[in-house]
Amino acid sequence: MRKIPVYIHPAAGWPALIASTRTLMDYKAFLRGSISVLHSNQPKDGFDCPGCAWPDHKSHKTIDVCENGIKVIASETMNRRADAAFFAKNTLTALRGWSGYELEHSGRLSEPLYYDADQDRYLPISWQVAYEVIAEQLKQLDSPDEALFYTSGRVTNEPAFMFQLFVRCFGTNNLPDCSNMCHEPTSVMLGKQLGIGKATVILEDFEQAKLILLFGQNPATNHPRMLEMLAHAHKQGCRIISINPMREQGLSKFRNPQKPSHMAAGQSDEMVDEVIQIQIGGDAALLTGIAKWLTKNGKINNDFIEQHTSGYDELDAWLRQQSWTDVELGCGISKAEIITLAKLVADSPATICTWGMGITQHVQGEDNVAMITNLLLLMGMIGIDGAGASPVRGHSNVQGDRTMGIHERPKQSLLDSLERVFKQPMPQEDGLDVVTGAKALIKGDIKAFISMGGNYAVAAPDKSAIQTALTSTQLNVFVATKLNETMLYPGKNNLILPCIGRTERLITVKGEQFATIEDSMCQVVPTRGRLEPISNTLKSEAQIVADMATHVLGADSSIPWQAMSADFDVVRDYIAQAIEGFENFNQRIRAAERGFHLYHSARHRVWNTESGKAQFEVPKYPITYVATQMRQTTSNYQNNSVNNHTLDIRQPAEQKVWQLTSVRSHDQFNTMIFGFKDRYRQTDRRDVLFMHPDEMSRLGWQKGDQVMVSRQDSQNARRTLGPLILTEMDIAANAVATYYPECNDLLDLDSHAPDSKTPAYKSVTVLLEHLEQGSIATAV
Repeated sequence: MRKIPVYIHPAAGWPALIASTRTLMDYKAFLRGSISVLHSNQPKDGFDCPGCAWPDHKSHKTIDVCENGIKVIASETMNRRADAAFFAKNTLTALRGWSGYELEHSGRLSEPLYYDADQDRYLPISWQVAYEVIAEQLKQLDSPDEALFYTSGRVTNEPAFMFQLFVRCFGTNNLPDCSNMCHEPTSVMLGKQLGIGKATVILEDFEQAKLILLFGQNPATNHPRMLEMLAHAHKQGCRIISINPMREQGLSKFRNPQKPSHMAAGQSDEMVDEVIQIQIGGDAALLTGIAKWLTKNGKINNDFIEQHTSGYDELDAWLRQQSWTDVELGCGISKAEIITLAKLVADSPATICTWGMGITQHVQGEDNVAMITNLLLLMGMIGIDGAGASPVRGHSNVQGDRTMGIHERPKQSLLDSLERVFKQPMPQEDGLDVVTGAKALIKGDIKAFISMGGNYAVAAPDKSAIQTALTSTQLNVFVATKLNETMLYPGKNNLILPCIGRTERLITVKGEQFATIEDSMCQVVPTRGRLEPISNTLKSEAQIVADMATHVLGADSSIPWQAMSADFDVVRDYIAQAIEGFENFNQRIRAAERGFHLYHSARHRVWNTESGKAQFEVPKYPITYVATQMRQTTSNYQNNSVNNHTLDIRQPAEQKVWQLTSVRSHDQFNTMIFGFKDRYRQTDRRDVLFMHPDEMSRLGWQKGDQVMVSRQDSQNARRTLGPLILTEMDIAANAVATYYPECNDLLDLDSHAPDSKTPAYKSVTVLLEHLEQGSIATAV
């Protein structure tokens, strides 16, 4: 076995502080950014860091921010501006040749802009004229359903509530958001099984847990503040198991920058006891094996099952039908290893299952969530201290936006409530999500695209097709703080409306305002920026929504849009009337230093499901789904029938078919690229393909070789990516990984979970072609 180069230092510590400082300097945001860091996640007078949705610590801390958060703060607090002078120097044609990193560092948007086709550049426009263009174009649509209104999880509760209200008063439920691309299987399945699609745990449960199972997560990169809680739980005697195809070095040890003993004396805390490297897409199979052993050996909580659940007999019968051969084939782990893990589950009096997008972004993502929930229900681990379901969201308010009504498939109770409060009819038909919206856009059925933050075209599959489709619309509107790739493909009328960032003060005619967010564990907290806005022409997202609504719906609208944008207490009073759980919103958000926790019915063992009980669910896909897909691709390969493309068949076919997953680097946040250094994976470039060195040896390949990646999509079209540079990584056999979003054109809009429509970013079957020296041009 070849030795794998690994990052030998603990996570965080001095390297994190040095990297954070360098990022602040790189963005020329050292002063503004450092001031903001001190106010990040602070009670009362601080702002909630937009870097992730991990809850704030209950005890007061002078500094409560991580490396990832500092980089996101640096991005927002940079002094450089992408203003009229910037666009005078750069046409859109030229900007399309810029990398995501270069666009990210171009500066803060500082004035409203419109695209002039004759000059091929953005030019300044007044706010008033911009609103008139929006109103004129939206009113010309044959139907409100010809408009698509996208929302990023960066948007806080108050403008999110206003935005969904405006869109529904306009007449459509076309409200896709970033949850469609990440945790939608979580929302769908937890809602179906427990009656509410959110975490059942609170932060204090991690202090009492005896076993934590981490599924498909890389906290050291994506939400480093979680590391402190994991280290603390481990020190309390909790056993922590990471279940992931990749061995993430940032999960080994943690050096806490808050502890002088760690920083001065070089101490560190242990975190993960064991890493179980399953096959990509093998989570449901592994969980099936665990559940099969537990049920057969009577290691389940029969009292809880009998009193609180429905569907056990169906699940038990299904488990009995699954052979151990299929379980092992499905997850790539031996029966003995699975039983060892099952015994840990059986012996634990308090178990938390926590997961990220490594669970949800699969065709079988809903099955993965269902099996995690089934496991917790089998053991009675819902509604007791130190146990439960803990999905970890990436965006800081993606969960809050959903609670506020940003949803293309709203519950009838929400629509009824909005009609009762605002005396306005609400559209009843389900709207378009990210996938169906993108398809409609490509087809030409969408004539107007309005985005509250985000980088829609790059974040979604079929990037190139979406970008092309955007150039055929009548109207594109981007409410944003920074320039991104989606804005470079203008329709007939294209507008950029710059908004105030999370770190900046929000002052209206009614005085200084604060907003709120909801974190991954249902805690609603205030957020108040402290910096002066980068430009005096910026408007708040709430003001932009109010102005659009006033122009589009008419000044005589009975809804006081301008009053809401001027005084967030007015918005919160409406939220208190319309959204369940927010009664006395203004009083409650001010009463406690760190906000309040929303009532979670399942946490109290109240099951708002169809059966009135917690629901076991049988998976829809066979547990050998991934293995079957690989066998089918191998068969096509052997028959040389991949869209009539003749591949190099000098190597045996079984060595050429792989399962590919996408990952984020340590120097990015979603589609925002801060730099090129992936410290824990020890690479400083993004055009890489991660593979286990033993697999390279088996193929006769070497680190640094060039490889083309291809796949046959659902329409039998061949998609390619590369050439990519082979890079060594401790990853499961038959598995490779590359960076998101660069890999998104490999994905198609038909490869997604069936109910949630979440694209399969984390698991696609691909072919690899090793390139001979000098063959790159031909391969491309």
